Amino acid sequence: MHSMTTTSTPELPAAPVGDDAAGARLHARPLWLTLLAVSLPMFMATLDNLVITSALPVVQAHLHASVTQLEWFMNAYTLAFATLMLAAAGIGDRWGRRRVFVWGIALFTAGSIASALSSSPETLIIGRTVQGIGAAAILPLSLALLAGAVPESRRALAIGVWGGVSGLGVALGPVIGGAIVDGISWQAIFWLNVPVAVIAIPLVLATVDETRSMRVHLDPGGVLLAGTAVFLTVWAIVHGNDDGWTSPGVLVPLIVAAGLAGAFVAWELHARQPVMPMRLFRSRNFTLANIIAVAFSLGMFGAVFLLVQYLQVVMGYSPLEAGLRTLPWTAAPMIVAPIAGALAPRVGLRPLLTVGLALQAGSLAWMAALLGPSMEYTALVPAMVMAGIGMGLTFAPVATAVLADLADADHAAASSANSTLREVGVALGIAVLTAVFLGAGGQISPVGFDGALQPALFVGAAVVAAGAVAALFLPGRSAAVRHDTSGGAAPDDPAPGDRAPAPTHVAPEVQA
Repeated sequence: MHSMTTTSTPELPAAPVGDDAAGARLHARPLWLTLLAVSLPMFMATLDNLVITSALPVVQAHLHASVTQLEWFMNAYTLAFATLMLAAAGIGDRWGRRRVFVWGIALFTAGSIASALSSSPETLIIGRTVQGIGAAAILPLSLALLAGAVPESRRALAIGVWGGVSGLGVALGPVIGGAIVDGISWQAIFWLNVPVAVIAIPLVLATVDETRSMRVHLDPGGVLLAGTAVFLTVWAIVHGNDDGWTSPGVLVPLIVAAGLAGAFVAWELHARQPVMPMRLFRSRNFTLANIIAVAFSLGMFGAVFLLVQYLQVVMGYSPLEAGLRTLPWTAAPMIVAPIAGALAPRVGLRPLLTVGLALQAGSLAWMAALLGPSMEYTALVPAMVMAGIGMGLTFAPVATAVLADLADADHAAASSANSTLREVGVALGIAVLTAVFLGAGGQISPVGFDGALQPALFVGAAVVAAGAVAALFLPGRSAAVRHDTSGGAAPDDPAPGDRAPAPTHVAPEVQA
């Protein structure tokens, strides 16, 4: 008979292999198996950010949805995702990251089933919201579990591969969505997640150890303030063109959102266990990485949302054909992101991110300049490839920069903060660029894109260019990418009394 007892040891082996038992334990498990376990659910969550884009014209016709409802099919997911990631990280720290990760997969799958069964725009929006709630536990805890499961010496490579898988989700979203819509139905987009979850949950339970922090308090006040501020901001932007930008229904939510954002910062500065510890922003890497993540997501994902519609509605491609034609753009990160992750320790994060963001800004401006009534798809391909290379140079280095000089106990909170802000960028990107598109007289019709898509893409290019400027202020190579065997940051660390509590690694010990 076997009995299970729980032992507490330091969570992350920042020390090299062989220095302690923790390092030996990590190397006893193949890196590829750990990567597969934490990346498969993350791929599923990332895929569903864009998987519905190729299906939107079909869904619009089937459910008789308005343009605003099309935005909410996307934003219901990203808003729930963004609003609850910080809370999910805190719950994971307290109750166990693996446990909350698995529950997130289960909830995401339930939302997928609800979306597949939806018969109206409203029920689809509800299903997408439930998906987003589950995804909120998947993405930040995926990176935290990975960072805690590989030695420091191999972490940059592992995060690079993780970033490549994330890029794969972005790349295959429109393609898989288009293929399923053409071959089966739009509902099958969501049914696809069910067998993936059936594989992923046992794999995680079998290959990933439980980890948690010493946090004992959650921060519902902080979650409520931040979530309400984000929701009101996106709500106002989405309704700005229809209701009028000076109408009370738009101005009041924007003013209230600004006040709530200020209240959130004040609350977090005094909270006992803040959901987004303000001390993390003492790290220049962390602060700039988050600015870059918001700019990147806002500009690029807002552009993808509109361009996939353009390929179908204006150029006449089927959902699958449109998805395939995004591959020069969206497939490049699959190749480039792992390479960027491997190069980061050698060349530093600053040059990779600066070049990557500059390529993306230039590509959006290039596409905007090319668009016209007689434009052929082949003219867009070089700009799409340029955008894809830029995205690949951004995914992994941003994830690395977020954790570069933070203590291991802060990884879940830092990852969730970055993921939250990135998803806020996605929601704002879809809302802002669509608002620019509609404000320029655009409509989702064969002639409705004329003269309206270009200004939206130029706005996206300007925002991404601002992210490239921010990347210039990242620390140099020696400061940005370090192999600190103490597991924490030296220059930008808080004072000892202000550090996060040391984490606890909870591993089963089987005794005969």
